[in-house]
Amino acid sequence: MIQTLFGSTEKEAGLFERMKQAVSRTRENLSERIEEVVAFSKEIDRNTLDDLEAILIASDLGAPTAHQVLENLRERADRKQIGDVQELKRLLKEELLAILNAAKTPPVERAAGDAEVILVVGVNGTGKTTTIGKLAQSFRSHGKTVLLCAADTFRAAAIEQLEIWGQRTGTEVIRTKPGGDPAAVLYDALEAAKARHTDCVIVDTAGRLHTKSNLMQELEKMRRTAQRLIPGAPHQVLLVIDATTGQNGLQQAKLFTDAAAVTGVVLTKLDGTAKGGVVVAIARELGLPVTYVGVGEKPGDLLRFDAQEFVESLFA
Repeated sequence: MIQTLFGSTEKEAGLFERMKQAVSRTRENLSERIEEVVAFSKEIDRNTLDDLEAILIASDLGAPTAHQVLENLRERADRKQIGDVQELKRLLKEELLAILNAAKTPPVERAAGDAEVILVVGVNGTGKTTTIGKLAQSFRSHGKTVLLCAADTFRAAAIEQLEIWGQRTGTEVIRTKPGGDPAAVLYDALEAAKARHTDCVIVDTAGRLHTKSNLMQELEKMRRTAQRLIPGAPHQVLLVIDATTGQNGLQQAKLFTDAAAVTGVVLTKLDGTAKGGVVVAIARELGLPVTYVGVGEKPGDLLRFDAQEFVESLFA
């Protein structure tokens, strides 16, 4: 898994505080409105929970996820087992955490010495190339060697943007001319990684292709190319979703998860939305873990996602 590059138990200083800051708008939209709803109720009953369901949907959990979260709570409310707002929040946290923890992908085995190959996919405009630069920065800061592969060859600006991130992070970019074969540049990048014993290759892919090409067929071709050179590759396929697009982004994401064998999600611009509940919707509706969240534009503004800390920060 990607986290093995860092060490799965390592805690970065200030992570919880940064997560709290990133979800501050969502917390205001969720936690404070829960307080308001309960304040106007003599007891926490089904009517209270109906109001709460509307709040959860407004936080972009989506109707199916919000309904699931509240099913167990409604049974407790009928038995008058929810005494106050603090108990309600505690039960809510339990339900949200259970959904997030259920969305896991099995670890991928790779031979010692092989580079970890990470395909990064998603529609244009989600922050895909920026995310790749931030990943490179994170890996390098932990002493890992990295190559970037500019396989979004159908958009010249994508190659240039990746090269800018390569310069910022001191990471070499393997590229070809605009319009070149994405699988061919991936081949070159993996050959270079093998020759140099590189720890990680991060691959930028097209968010769309010309009308005569099929995006998913191109991604599949790249997967086959990677597997020929490095057994088990790609080891991760990260789908980048813009948090500010909420449920719309979730619908787009389903197209990629169905065809690209996605293993995890990077949620960008979490700090720019009051709809951070989409994290939970992703876990439930896509069955995928959120592995990273973007909380700014700087190279270090990419946080590894921790479900416990995310849920706690929503109610802190």
